[in-house]
Amino acid sequence: MSENEPKGSEQREVKSEELLDYIKSVIKEGTAKRIIVRNKEGKDLLNFPLAVGIVGVLLAPLWVAIAGIVGLASEFPVVVERREE
Repeated sequence: MSENEPKGSEQREVKSEELLDYIKSVIKEGTAKRIIVRNKEGKDLLNFPLAVGIVGVLLAPLWVAIAGIVGLASEFPVVVERREE
């Protein structure tokens, strides 16, 4: 975690072909409150909050956006902000 990341967040390098599955697994865990996908320079490409009880149909635009950025790079830094327990 870098010094400018919120407390309770973690960053992981994710290969482009694994990006969608990784984000789906984080959402399924139910402990994330925000997911940020960045490029290698650290610029946010996607930054979206997650509400408790979010349903699949509401995530459809997110899946489209993720599919659109996959071709931009081979790896993406993904930051997951976790809920305080």
